[in-house]
Amino acid sequence: MNTQLRDTPDNTYEAVVVGGGAAGLSAALILGRSLRRTLVVDAGEPRNAPAAHMQGVLSRDGMSPADFLAAGRAEIAGYGVELRAGEVTGAAPDGRGGFVLTLADGDTVGARRLVVTTGLVDELPSIDGLAERWGRDVLHCPYCHGWEVRDQAFGVVAHPAMPAHQALMVAHWSKDVTLFLHTAGELSEHDAALLDAAGVRVERGEVTGLAVEDDRLTGVRLADGRTVARSVLFAAAARLAPRDGVLRQLGAELRATPLGEFVVVDETGRTTVPGVWAAGNVTGPQEQVVNAVSRGYRAGAALNNELVFAALEEKAAGRPVG
Repeated sequence: MNTQLRDTPDNTYEAVVVGGGAAGLSAALILGRSLRRTLVVDAGEPRNAPAAHMQGVLSRDGMSPADFLAAGRAEIAGYGVELRAGEVTGAAPDGRGGFVLTLADGDTVGARRLVVTTGLVDELPSIDGLAERWGRDVLHCPYCHGWEVRDQAFGVVAHPAMPAHQALMVAHWSKDVTLFLHTAGELSEHDAALLDAAGVRVERGEVTGLAVEDDRLTGVRLADGRTVARSVLFAAAARLAPRDGVLRQLGAELRATPLGEFVVVDETGRTTVPGVWAAGNVTGPQEQVVNAVSRGYRAGAALNNELVFAALEEKAAGRPVG
């Protein structure tokens, strides 16, 4: 990557937020309100873009994700925060306690501190027709969509590491649930007992495709040629891939989870790399919009606190005592 920064006031910031979703805009908002020269670099690929509405966000329940982001961008602009469309492709220390970021267009920007809020990608299982219906009647989260599809005929494509979990969860929203083991292994006795208690049926065949009529999901096709009638499908088998390239380049510590590796952060979002925070889905799969907003706020406040006290320590060290 290009580590040569053209060190001018125009491209050096106190804070750069990498990612302009809910977490990134929230961090930028508090940084702007803290009088910090802040840049948000946004690749424009929010995880919830396929969804028509977002739910569970107090006072914004049912708002479209696009409208939510537009409102956030307008708010940060009011505090002088800059927003730049683009992708950060490289990150390295600048040798002075800050960082040099390289963008996809070859430009570089400098930052004293970073907040990484780049989210994750749902890598869907290779099932014919599934990706085309993602965010419509192929879903991932009952807290996001359960109310809207309640009492319908649910299907769940099992996750290999946690085959029963999603089916047991969504059985709270519908009493008509079928778990498709697909490529997952055999169930444990405990999971089988829980599924039986929840009234969840189990199909052990591999899923090959979806049946759709009049632009609506009507069933799930199996390798043996059968079609099981379903109107909603939860794709628990999706692989969650955090967009953590910047964090990996900087050497941030990662932790292993049943759903993959995620960056290690403390309660404020601070990573193991000095001067770098992370928030939102890049830190874990359960950060819904409302959680991401909270975590972004915490990261922005912690970053500002560090800069405040670093400046005071430096100033005090240069003055005689007494």
